[in-house]
Amino acid sequence: MESNDQCGQSVVSLKRKSPEIGDHLLFNNIISLDDLNEDLFERILSWLPTSTFFRLNSVCKRWKSVASSASFKLACSHIPSRDPWFLMVAPNLNQSVIFDSAESTWKRLNHPPLLQEESNQNCMPVAASGGLICYRKLCGNFIVSNPVSGSCRELPPLQLAPQHQPLNAIVMSTTSKDQLSFKIVLVFGELPNLLFKVYNSNSECWEDETALRRKVEENSMEYDYDSPDENVVYFLSKAGILVASNMQRSPSKQYSSVITNNDGEEIVYFLSSSGNVVACNLTCKCFFEYPRLLPVFSEYSIDVVECQGEMLVVLLSEFLETATLRVWKYDEANRGWHQVAAMPAANSHEWYGKKADINCVGAGNQIFICLSSTELCTYILCDLETNKWVELPKCCINGEDIDFMSAFSFEPRIEASV
Repeated sequence: MESNDQCGQSVVSLKRKSPEIGDHLLFNNIISLDDLNEDLFERILSWLPTSTFFRLNSVCKRWKSVASSASFKLACSHIPSRDPWFLMVAPNLNQSVIFDSAESTWKRLNHPPLLQEESNQNCMPVAASGGLICYRKLCGNFIVSNPVSGSCRELPPLQLAPQHQPLNAIVMSTTSKDQLSFKIVLVFGELPNLLFKVYNSNSECWEDETALRRKVEENSMEYDYDSPDENVVYFLSKAGILVASNMQRSPSKQYSSVITNNDGEEIVYFLSSSGNVVACNLTCKCFFEYPRLLPVFSEYSIDVVECQGEMLVVLLSEFLETATLRVWKYDEANRGWHQVAAMPAANSHEWYGKKADINCVGAGNQIFICLSSTELCTYILCDLETNKWVELPKCCINGEDIDFMSAFSFEPRIEASV
């Protein structure tokens, strides 16, 4: 597509078969975008990268009208997927900073007016899905926002029957077809007494708490974590006394959790206080804990991510005087963990002895990783298909490098509604 100097006078060069000559010869036919009807015009623009939508207002009156058109948003909703943006979390920022993976650049977005109110300025992002971000207020209530369009609203107050129950996980899911409905799932309680509560945007209310029972597999092995056993499979954990004193997980990742939907079953995964990955099957109303991979007294940092519908574990650990950053997947058939990706040792070694913390988020076949310590702060994008690990450039605002502790992945969709 090429644009000339006149406002909106864009042309498209098309090669079309001549009905007179047949299949052997082609000729060029120049078509102006101004000659297209509004429906086709909006469908063409809907395929542009989301970052270009912010520039529609400055082209001409017709393009400006498209930006606010309901039919244009509908056309955008038919685009199957968009390259993810990563909302970065840092203290004392009154603007949203995102990393645009399509253009490999940092961008700043203004907070919606609701989040700029004094009572909401300390809201912390805690979950994301589709084109939406979920924020949690200090009082425990939630605000959902589309960071691209700026639409924002506060959800009804949360009423938990057992007020003293600890909150373990916060996840969000959207309907992929229309981006118009979403759910927020909370998992709370002390193991083994877990419950979950769901907010459904279709009914605009919180549903009643539902108890989860512990799932016991036939022929499953019972693990005694207090006494070593050479047959025990251990799981890598960053929880416990050692980790609590060394790691500084971002408050936004305090409820680090992911949700998957396989064969109609919704499963929420989170890290328990004892360091296990806990899987809560919301459909079957049960939960179970995955086995360990390493002794609980080892020092390392861990996070769970969702990539292409699967739960993965990202692990930063130290072994034989070097640091390793690896991605693990649980094999349900063989009931064991196996490695699916690993950062080259030459890149991960610099983190040895740094007491670093990792906060990760999945997006398609990529994992965005924030590594932070008192000495270093780095952002890594891992491609699981190619096992390619790319260090991203630092984000500079007003001449100062900004350090982020965590990120949330979302699709930049102007049509996502709250």
